[in-house]
Amino acid sequence: MTQLIKDFTNGLWNENPIFRAVIGICSALAVTTAGQNGIAMGLALTFVLTCSSILVSLLRSIIPPKVRIPCYIIVIATFTTMVDLFMKAYFPPLYQVMGIFIPLIVVNCIVLWRAEGFASKASLARSIADALGMGLGYAWAITLISIVREVLGSGTLFGINVMGQATHWVIMLLPPGAFLVMGILVGIMNMIARKSVKNTHCH
Repeated sequence: MTQLIKDFTNGLWNENPIFRAVIGICSALAVTTAGQNGIAMGLALTFVLTCSSILVSLLRSIIPPKVRIPCYIIVIATFTTMVDLFMKAYFPPLYQVMGIFIPLIVVNCIVLWRAEGFASKASLARSIADALGMGLGYAWAITLISIVREVLGSGTLFGINVMGQATHWVIMLLPPGAFLVMGILVGIMNMIARKSVKNTHCH
């Protein structure tokens, strides 16, 4: 049980895909102009990542080593298509905003990284814990970036005006703003991580 908790929490902080590993950031920079986009993208990737990890873990002894990567991509593509069609049918406005980035989950480094680096070698329970941790770690990171950009760029939070008549920084809704916000947040996370390591060593 302790190992499962460790696997789960690892993705939330220690190896957070966005703030610590800094991979799969294309979508984190492209769709994070509003809080709801971050939540939707985070949940979509968590679903694909978890389902793919479950299947890869179950089939790890059956898939021939030489064709494992193509097989993983087929598995990931299947679940990505399911998410894509679900969003298109039930959340059309959100689907329009997310555009190409939902189908691009197929080639998102995070999903293939966990399939190849963890699920293909670990038990089913550990693979689920790892996938959920990584997926939710990605989700909270991308949502935080989205909230900062939406508040500073539009003056709203989930569509509700929170800045009153304050000047909006339109640059926050543009690509340079995405890099700026992410750079600052990565820096803050690294400072927190270093401080916690320092405190641990002191004790």
